Amino acid sequence: SEETTAAAETEAAAEADTEAAETEASEDEEGGSRLDAILDAGVITMATSPDFAPYEFEDISSGTTEYAGADVELGKYIAEQLGVELQIEAMDFNACQGAVSMGAVDMAISGFAYTEERAENCGISDGYITSTVVEQGVIVLKDTAAELNSAEAFTGKKIAVQNASLQQQLRSEQLPESQEEVVTNLNDAIMMLATGKVDGVASDLTVAQQYCDNYPELAISEFRFDYDTEGQRVLVPKGEDALLERINEIIAEVNESGIYAQWLEESTELATSLGLEVNN
Repeated sequence: SEETTAAAETEAAAEADTEAAETEASEDEEGGSRLDAILDAGVITMATSPDFAPYEFEDISSGTTEYAGADVELGKYIAEQLGVELQIEAMDFNACQGAVSMGAVDMAISGFAYTEERAENCGISDGYITSTVVEQGVIVLKDTAAELNSAEAFTGKKIAVQNASLQQQLRSEQLPESQEEVVTNLNDAIMMLATGKVDGVASDLTVAQQYCDNYPELAISEFRFDYDTEGQRVLVPKGEDALLERINEIIAEVNESGIYAQWLEESTELATSLGLEVNN
């Protein structure tokens, strides 16, 4: 009868609503599980690639390896606000993203820009603000700087890029006629440039200036990649919504206070005093 059919449909709809609610609750519980585990353990693990001064680098001036940089300070601040200790796990830049996507670490902070590929594999925080707009360009030898001053000038030239980096994406999109040389860290790229194995190194220009200050034979090309930054990002495992929400709250506090600019200034001074050779 129509009444029986209507009752069955109502019951089926109720069951569907209950199932959806249970699924949503399960997802919410799963999303918060890593944050709960962090709070229970009293430790948050952070992957970083310490070869990107002044954001993350090694300080061995005390005789032991310590990690420093504006991003490291952000990691410490996040841990402090959560009431836990920070455990840093240093690794190659490309490995940082992999460690997050596999859930091997709780977060990665290493100068990450937003990319669609990262968004597919990781949870991505809101942007945290640096003191200046960070330009993207190419480090070259000072002797070739006058020649390598435009996109056309890099046709056929070999450019080193860090694996899985924003600069790798920019080179592919905006300097497609150049040749790509993939490296695991910028120190290797700089050595390749100095020895003539590559013609340029794609880099964040804040970092590039640090290298040029320490290696007088280097210069920054007049060419600039077309890039509008919305801040750097913290990566967390995909689906960990509670952790991501809490980190976003902390980033909002950092942005409002302007403290990241202070961390960056202090880290730049420290990196300059140490020299980039300590970033090995």
